[in-house]
Amino acid sequence: MGRKGLAMATTPANDQLTPAGNLGPATALVCRECGARRDLGPHYACEECFGPLEIDYAFGDLTRADIEAGPQNIWRYKGLLPVPANVADTPNTEPGLTRLVRADNLAEALGLQRLWVKDDSGNPTHSFKDRVVAVALAAARELGFKVLACPSTGNLANAVAAAAARAGIRSAVFVPSNLEQQKIITTAVYGGTFVTVDGNYDDVNRLASEIAGEQEDWAFVNVNVRPYYAEGSKTLGYEIAEQLGWRLPDQIVVPVASGSQLTKIDKAFQEFIKLGLVEDKPYRVFGAQAAGCGPVAAAFKGGHDVVRPVKPDTIAKSLAIGNPADGPYVLDVTRRTGGAVEDVTDEQVVEGIRLLARTEGIFGETAGGVTVSVLRKLIESGQIDPSAETVIINSGDGLKTLDAVAPVVAPSANIKPTLDAFRAANLA
Repeated sequence: MGRKGLAMATTPANDQLTPAGNLGPATALVCRECGARRDLGPHYACEECFGPLEIDYAFGDLTRADIEAGPQNIWRYKGLLPVPANVADTPNTEPGLTRLVRADNLAEALGLQRLWVKDDSGNPTHSFKDRVVAVALAAARELGFKVLACPSTGNLANAVAAAAARAGIRSAVFVPSNLEQQKIITTAVYGGTFVTVDGNYDDVNRLASEIAGEQEDWAFVNVNVRPYYAEGSKTLGYEIAEQLGWRLPDQIVVPVASGSQLTKIDKAFQEFIKLGLVEDKPYRVFGAQAAGCGPVAAAFKGGHDVVRPVKPDTIAKSLAIGNPADGPYVLDVTRRTGGAVEDVTDEQVVEGIRLLARTEGIFGETAGGVTVSVLRKLIESGQIDPSAETVIINSGDGLKTLDAVAPVVAPSANIKPTLDAFRAANLA
C-alpha cells in the first residue's frame, strides 16, 4: 500500500446494490493513486492498489447565469456534483449559501488589509457537515442504500441524524463517548439510532468500517460512500468564489480534520478555473490544526510525505482525527500552492474563539478558534501576506463547544436592581 492508501483497505461487498445510473455529470470512479477507473457504484477503495477513489466528471456547459438562477442553497451547483438532476425536489435540509462576512475588525486586530470569514455556522445543523451529508444522501439513495450512517466527532452526527429525519429514512451514528455534551444532545434529539463508543474517533471509524462490511444497505457517508460525500465540500469553494464576485481569494486558511475540506475547496477553485467561471490566478492554501492533534502540520514542518498517526488530545474535538485520510493530499495542495500547515495550542484555540467573537460577533466552535489562531501565527511568522485578500473558514457554531470557553468568560458584574448599584459597579 502506498503512502496514501486507506487505513481500511477493503471495500464492503455490497455489489448487489443498484449501480449508479443518474448521478448528474459524474462518469466514473478513479483512483487518486494509480489512476485506475471503475464504474460508479458503492465503492471507495481501489481494487488495484487500495488507494482512495475519487469522482470523475464530464461537465456540460455551465455559465455564471445558470448558477445564479439556481436555488439559494448548494443545489445551484448540482451540475458540478454527483447527484441526480432532480435532487432539489426530494426532501433535504437545503444547506449552503452561508454568509461571507467582511471581517474588517478582525483584520485590523491581526494586521491584515482585507479579510473575509466564510461562516458555515449558518447551515441547518450549524456546521459545514450539512453540505457533505446532503450530497452523500442524494448519492446513497440513487445507489439503493436504505440507512444513512456515520462515525463522527460530533458535527457529522448532527447532520446525518437531521438529514435522515428530513428524508424519512433511518439513521445510525457512532461517536466517541467523551464527545461534548452539546453535540450528544443535538444528535439524540432527531431520534435515530445513536451509539457512543469507548474510544477516540479513529477507534469509532474502524468499527464503522467493520459494520459497513456486514450491514450492506447502510450508507456510511464517510466510509463506503466517501467519494460522493467528500464532493459536498466543493460547494464551500464555489460559494466563496461566487460571493467574492466570481473571483478567487489570494489566500485561504482551512481547518484540517480528515483533510477533505481543504482538498475539495482547492478542487472547486480548479474546476471554476477550467470552466472559465473565474480568472485563472495564483492562490495559496493553508491548513490549520490543533497541536494536540496535528499530524499533518507535523509532516509539513518536517518535510515528510507520510503523515504519521497520533493519539488526539485537544479540546478541538471536531478536528481530532489522528489518522487523517486526506492528510497526504493536504500536503500536496499546500505545497503546490505555496501555503503551509500550522498548529496551535488549546490555549490559543480559546483565544481565537474569543477574538473572533469580540471583533466580528461570530461565535465559532473550537475549529474556528483553531483557524483564527493559526491565521495569527502565520502572520507573525511571515508566512501569510498581510496585504493579500484572505478568507478563513468558520466551520461550526460555538454553541456546540461551550465547555471550551466556559472557564474563561463570565458576566462583567452581578448587581442589585438599583441605579446606585449600577453606579457603584463602575460600569458606565
